[in-house]
Amino acid sequence: MNKTTMKKLLFFFTLIAITGCVNAQDKAVLDLPIPHYKILKADSTYTSWTALKKNKPVMIIYFMPDCPHCQHLMTELRKDMAPFRDFQIVMVTGARTEYPFMKMIRTFSHDYELPKYKNITMGTEYPNYTVLKYYNVQTTPFIAIYDRKGKMVQYFYNPPKIEDLVAAVKKV
Repeated sequence: MNKTTMKKLLFFFTLIAITGCVNAQDKAVLDLPIPHYKILKADSTYTSWTALKKNKPVMIIYFMPDCPHCQHLMTELRKDMAPFRDFQIVMVTGARTEYPFMKMIRTFSHDYELPKYKNITMGTEYPNYTVLKYYNVQTTPFIAIYDRKGKMVQYFYNPPKIEDLVAAVKKV
C-alpha cells in the first residue's frame, strides 16, 4: 500500500470513529431523565422537579436573562403559545440571587409576561448549577423536551428555529 492510500484509509476510519462518538453522545443525552433540580423563583419561593405533574410532557429551557438568543426565543414563543400549552415549561437560569441578578430575572419574567402562562415556571438554580452540569450546557438557550412518561425525545444545544421547536413538541 502506498502512502496516499494509507492516508485515505486513515482519514476514512477517523470519520467513522467520529460519527460513532457523536451518535453515542446523542443516545447518551436522550437517555437522561428529568434532572432533580431545585430553583428559586422570582417570587422568592422554591420549587423542584417533584412539583411536576405526572403524565404531562415537560420542556426544560436553560437560559440567561441577558442572553440575546434567549430573549429572541421568548419573543418567538409568545407569538403563538398554543403548541406548548400542554407542556410544563421549566425555565432554569444560573443567574446569581443578589442584586442586580435577581432583578434581571424578575425583569425577564415581567417583560415576557411569564406569570400569565400557568404552565411556565422560572427560576435560578444558583449556586448549585445542577441542570447546567447535568446537560453540560455550553450555550444558551439549551432546550430538552420530555414526553408524558418522562423520556427525553429531543434536545437543542443551540438556539432552535421556532419551527423546529414546534415540530419537536408536536411529536410528543
